[in-house]
Amino acid sequence: MSEGDFAVFLVDDDPGLLKALTRLLTAKGYATQPYTSPATFLEANDPERPGCAVIDMAMPEMDGLTLQKMLAEKGDVRPVIFLTGQASVSSTVHALQAGAVDFLEKPVNAQDLFSAVERAAVLDQRNRNDSAERKAIWERYKRLSKREGEVLRFVIAGHLNKQMAYRLGIVEKTIKVHRRRMLLKMKAHTVADLVRMTETIGIRPAA
Repeated sequence: MSEGDFAVFLVDDDPGLLKALTRLLTAKGYATQPYTSPATFLEANDPERPGCAVIDMAMPEMDGLTLQKMLAEKGDVRPVIFLTGQASVSSTVHALQAGAVDFLEKPVNAQDLFSAVERAAVLDQRNRNDSAERKAIWERYKRLSKREGEVLRFVIAGHLNKQMAYRLGIVEKTIKVHRRRMLLKMKAHTVADLVRMTETIGIRPAA
């Protein structure tokens, strides 16, 4: 597989288990990268690389939930699958509440692992598509002039051109020009498109 392909990052302090999981996933066609240390994984991890992390819940250096939290703090929201030797209702609930794709008990059932990784791959692609869309919308928004940005916020608030002209102290004809330019720059065909885009990046309507 190429570097741009989905990868499974394995983090467990048991070298024997890492070797077994690597062999299992590689035979299934997945690119795998094993780590016996959470710190080593964090140092080598590239958030831009598509993939999921299969993490042991109980490691002496750092527990799985802490590692997941540190990933999130670094802006890496890749899906996580937790492994545990001693599952409890409490730990399972905490893991799932933290956004884990699945919580698998050791010894890991191969089919359960494959199913979890497949769900993680779908989720990872969706998250990356959403992130790319937000970035593209934000880049378009930043290209608006100050006046076009003001008009945008009035448009998504449902104001008519004549209302905007009154509020901004300019003639309606000029409002129409700003509105047309703003819609072109935002690549919005309708007001509904514009509302969806601004909700995606957190732009609030004018009061």
